[in-house]
Amino acid sequence: MQAVLDTPVAADELGQVCRAASNEIPAVRTLLGCFDLAGAAVTVDAIHTQADTAALITGAGGDYVFTVKANQPGLHAACKRLPWRDVPAHTAVVTSHGRRRTIKVIDARARITFTGASQVAQLRRTVTRNGKKTVEIVYVITSAGHAAAPAPTLAAWVQGHWGIENRLHRVRDVTYDEDRSQVRTGHAPRVMATLLNTAISLLRLAGSDNIAAALRHHARHADRPVNLLMTC
Repeated sequence: MQAVLDTPVAADELGQVCRAASNEIPAVRTLLGCFDLAGAAVTVDAIHTQADTAALITGAGGDYVFTVKANQPGLHAACKRLPWRDVPAHTAVVTSHGRRRTIKVIDARARITFTGASQVAQLRRTVTRNGKKTVEIVYVITSAGHAAAPAPTLAAWVQGHWGIENRLHRVRDVTYDEDRSQVRTGHAPRVMATLLNTAISLLRLAGSDNIAAALRHHARHADRPVNLLMTC
């Protein structure tokens, strides 16, 4: 879960909740309760596109930015049915590294039934690699109105969310193979998550973009991790 203010901030870098015999949905609400959400825009993974989570965020004075996927079939179908072809040209386009991102935004009021919904966005991601083009369409729903979140701002929030996903969560999942960890009881999962976040953050502060390569570099000499801790 991330909280986006003026710039994207990973909430699980600021705090975390570990619940036994539970799942992410109630845990993220407990975590959100630890923060002052007034004036914040909160982005979460699609699993957290829940009415109760939306009510918690808006009730605390914040705005949510939710991705709508197949786990909410009725809401996803409603977003898909909106008249996107008729949307006026308030569209933001960013092109980089063979990627083209286009966003269209529609007023959600009276069109979508969801707690606090103000706008719905359609994001079209087109990637061209080796002459092959792929297109992905994603829907986003937000409680932020047009004045606070025009199309370019909303696009930046979504891109910021995925930037955090790629720089933190993907590293934990792939480089550290966290999903197969045998550390599962008591406070150990929470401690390990904190240690992994700390290690990744230290390596980023030291200028490392490739965490796997940085880990190999520091593993070769025992003094390198100590120097890293002393200088960051």
